[in-house]
Amino acid sequence: MAVSLSSFSLFLLTWLCFFNGGVKSDVMASDKHALVSFISNVPHESRVEWNKTQPICSWVGITCDQNQSRIFSLRLPGVGLVGPIPANTIGRLTELRVLSLRSNRLSGEIPPDFAGLKNLRSLYLQNNEISGEIPAGFSGLNRLTHLDLSFNSLSGSIPFSLNNLTLLFALLLQNNSFSGPIPSLNLPGLNRFNLSHNRLNGSIPIILQRFPASAFEGNLELCGDPLPNPCKPFFEAPAPSPGLNPMVRKRSKRLSTAGIVLIAIAASVLLFFCLLLLLCICRKRRRVPAKTQKPSERGLPEAVASSSKDEYMSGSHEGERNKLVFFNGGLYNFDLEDLLRASAEVLGKGSVGTSYKAVLEDGTTVVVKRLKDVAVAKKEFESQMEVLGKIQHRNLLPLRAFYFSKDEKLLVYDFMVAGSLSALLHGSRGSGRTPLDWDGRMRIAMGAARGLAHLHTNARLPHGNIKSSNVLLTPTHDPCVADFGLNPLFAPSSTGAHRIAGYRAPELIETRKPSFKSDIYSFGVLLLELLTGKAPNQAALNDEGIDLPRWVQSVVREEWTAEVFDVELMRGGGGGEVEEEMVQVLQVAMACVGGVPDQRPGISEVLRMLEEVRGNDTDDVRGSSEERSKESGGHTPPEVTRVATP
Repeated sequence: MAVSLSSFSLFLLTWLCFFNGGVKSDVMASDKHALVSFISNVPHESRVEWNKTQPICSWVGITCDQNQSRIFSLRLPGVGLVGPIPANTIGRLTELRVLSLRSNRLSGEIPPDFAGLKNLRSLYLQNNEISGEIPAGFSGLNRLTHLDLSFNSLSGSIPFSLNNLTLLFALLLQNNSFSGPIPSLNLPGLNRFNLSHNRLNGSIPIILQRFPASAFEGNLELCGDPLPNPCKPFFEAPAPSPGLNPMVRKRSKRLSTAGIVLIAIAASVLLFFCLLLLLCICRKRRRVPAKTQKPSERGLPEAVASSSKDEYMSGSHEGERNKLVFFNGGLYNFDLEDLLRASAEVLGKGSVGTSYKAVLEDGTTVVVKRLKDVAVAKKEFESQMEVLGKIQHRNLLPLRAFYFSKDEKLLVYDFMVAGSLSALLHGSRGSGRTPLDWDGRMRIAMGAARGLAHLHTNARLPHGNIKSSNVLLTPTHDPCVADFGLNPLFAPSSTGAHRIAGYRAPELIETRKPSFKSDIYSFGVLLLELLTGKAPNQAALNDEGIDLPRWVQSVVREEWTAEVFDVELMRGGGGGEVEEEMVQVLQVAMACVGGVPDQRPGISEVLRMLEEVRGNDTDDVRGSSEERSKESGGHTPPEVTRVATP
């Protein structure tokens, strides 16, 4: 009997091993068939070459579990996938944890069978041309933590059923065509959230008001906190009925003739006194001199207008002391009172203050930056302004004037109508967009390098806040670097990481004092931004949540260098010469973002390397540093300039 039981146990164990092996084989065969069906029906570049004779887990972009029994990850970013995602292909990979098809040219709708990916943790489909609505079945993906569908052509409403995704950490739906109201999403773990640049309307739910205004901007019909436009009440007070109410009519019938006469007399007397009072007010206003009337305060905020105006008009000595101080030989002809009367609009709010576009009565347009939390006294402030006012270079935005008082510190700059590099690179990438080509990006990179070289070499001054929103553009895309030299005005604690997130050199975490070498690091990140098309101030740029320099290093280390470059550059073509230049500029950028400050090149060396990339051409795009360093007065006219928002 014992022998019989032992033989049966051995048989059962053998049968289970055979059964598990067969199941494993069947599952992998099913996954393989799904992947082959997908890649066979989607046009793609030659970088995705799956050899059917090799194990699936060795294929490009495929990661399996430790037992090599199921596919856990499918990552094919920026490999030139074109067209719709076929149904009944990827949706069959039921053990998939990570799916990344970002930065391709995928179109059509998201397949409904994606709802079957119940184990999916991260889904990255951004920077494609996907249309349609979010599938209803997405509400069943309750293990999802990252959902990025940004920069597509998705439409319809944002489903309330997303509340079922209770583990969601990141929900990025910006730059699509979603419409309708925002549902109240009660997702306690949600940390990264963006619905900007859609067609949403209505009020922002209270539970989502903890996110910044940038998460909702670009939706013209949205209202409520944190946006500056408040919502109108749902119910207006009903207009009084033109006729009397029935009870009043009944009572009016009971009024005697004498009562009616008394009411008429009282009404006439009251009307007479009202007319007399109005006449007195009008005559009194005519006797007040024009200079003492209140200026219009339509544009600059009430606090600026009231405090600055009172100081300006409190006496000749005080007015002389608190006036606009101009630089550059009187380019503008207005005073503080003219500025306070100007109509204005908010351009942006940053950590150092708020910027306003001000249009004066004579049509002059300038930008006024209202600084906050200035930590230096008037003497130090004026001394720093004198330094900044003398800096002149065609690739640096000049400071035109400043104003200092106890309560207000204002800077006046030219207004640039073409906007910033940040807006040009990261604006809507939908249909109708004109991509920034490689020549344009090199023009901007070299011009910004020349401006920074003048700042470092001639003015001996670190910039302190280099980023793409501080690189402003003329209509021909010539760059002007803005907001330089403002760091000395603030306490070190107020110039923390949030001011230059994504561009901050590692050493600034401790020193908090910008230097020439920290500027080089920030400029290197700017070059990477031009190459990749990615905004480095995002909380996470990819599946691992690392910053831009480290992400580029990881991709290059895996010999997927082509994946680094912006998909718009790869689509633009240009031949091997352009691709070679892109690789060379990538090498320059990686030298700039080195972790050891002393090993980073100086800005003159960076400029020389960029010029060598473009050869010996000396036109506006590829001019020499010697010629540019001699130019000091070639500034953009005031009507085409705009200040940056820090």
